[in-house]
Amino acid sequence: MTTGKTSSSGSAVLLPMAIIGTLFFVFGFITWLNGALIPFLQIVCQLSGMEALLIAFSFYIAYVVMALPMSFVLNKTGYRNAMSLGLVMIAAGCFLFVPAAETQTFALFITAQFIVGSGLTILQTASNPYLVKIGPSETAAARISIMGLLNKGAGWLAPVVFTALVLGEFSGVTAQSIAALPEAEQAAQIQSLADSLVTPYIGMAVALLLLAVALRFSGLPELDLDKEDESLDASGMKNGSILQFPQLVLGVAALFFYVGVEVIAGDTIGLAGSELGVEGALGLTSYTMFFMVIGYTLGLVLIPRVLTQHQLLTLSAVLGMLLAVAIPFTDPASDNISTVIWGWTGVTTLPDPLACIALLGLANAIVWPAVWPLALEGLGKFTARGSALLIMGIAGGAVLPMVFGAIADAYGVLNAYWMTIPCYGFILFYALKGCRIKHW
Repeated sequence: MTTGKTSSSGSAVLLPMAIIGTLFFVFGFITWLNGALIPFLQIVCQLSGMEALLIAFSFYIAYVVMALPMSFVLNKTGYRNAMSLGLVMIAAGCFLFVPAAETQTFALFITAQFIVGSGLTILQTASNPYLVKIGPSETAAARISIMGLLNKGAGWLAPVVFTALVLGEFSGVTAQSIAALPEAEQAAQIQSLADSLVTPYIGMAVALLLLAVALRFSGLPELDLDKEDESLDASGMKNGSILQFPQLVLGVAALFFYVGVEVIAGDTIGLAGSELGVEGALGLTSYTMFFMVIGYTLGLVLIPRVLTQHQLLTLSAVLGMLLAVAIPFTDPASDNISTVIWGWTGVTTLPDPLACIALLGLANAIVWPAVWPLALEGLGKFTARGSALLIMGIAGGAVLPMVFGAIADAYGVLNAYWMTIPCYGFILFYALKGCRIKHW
């Protein structure tokens, strides 16, 4: 562990911000590959809608299983070494995609996703609190919003790159188009699709290993939490349980619901597009990611000049509920919403239900940067464990899409978006009251 300590000066913050920014780009790119990977593997492994969502489940459940163990690793190794270890683990998961693709073995894909999710767990457990504590608390949301732009920008780029490098001439392929082929041609095309996954994932694994080496020798300093520890000691909370902080516990629940609805908005828009017969459904995640980028940009511009962090978080939750209500009721034969919002730019328009799903990205954007600084405020030596608990909230990305999948199989994809309404309701509660509760 390095002996250097962070400070709030500009020179001390610049290098860590650049390093953490690179990691947030990696988070976004790898995480939002799932939006294209799910319908892709649904074709390759011939899965039902709920089975396909096991790809997301295996990825996000790693955050539950591995978060607390990784917090102990973090305390032992320090932030820099822990982040390097996380990159190596992600690379290992990417390498495992090669035999999974060659054999079209769904169990191997699931295992690879769990390993990748485990690596991201330690990266997120280390980098998020580092970003919160590296500078003044009043600017923490702004720093996270900047990282969010990188993260979601990568999320927008991921399905585009996936479509270009992996799918190639198969970009217009759907489960229905393959099912219409003779049996022998079906098997050949499925094998060609699987083979196209190999080279890009090998390249990604090599790039991650090089980044891990660079990070290990980057000179990233450690956090200085002494002042917060002194405050905890003075209040008699230094030797208590991590669960003594209501703003943290409620923040975990808020992130659970948030990540669930974020994953649903990003990963199921392709399934909804497939159900509606939209061409190029595998790349629709980019629309959701684009609106998340818009949301982060609005956060940077509006907070605190026009709206407070709490006010914008409140508006985000309300917008999410309104869009969730609208999705099943809008006309799939109409593209009026997207025509008005972005059709004039020349970008391909979408049926109205898909436009509403994409706009959920705008509703979701501000939640992550708002919750982290509010939940970690004053935790001191509990910061690593508090971060681990918040990371465990990412389990919402494993659990809630499975609930969505079950509802979608029974009642249709569009009707399944109703389940996101209570999720946004809890986020609204946290914005209005939950984050202000400091004692049970």
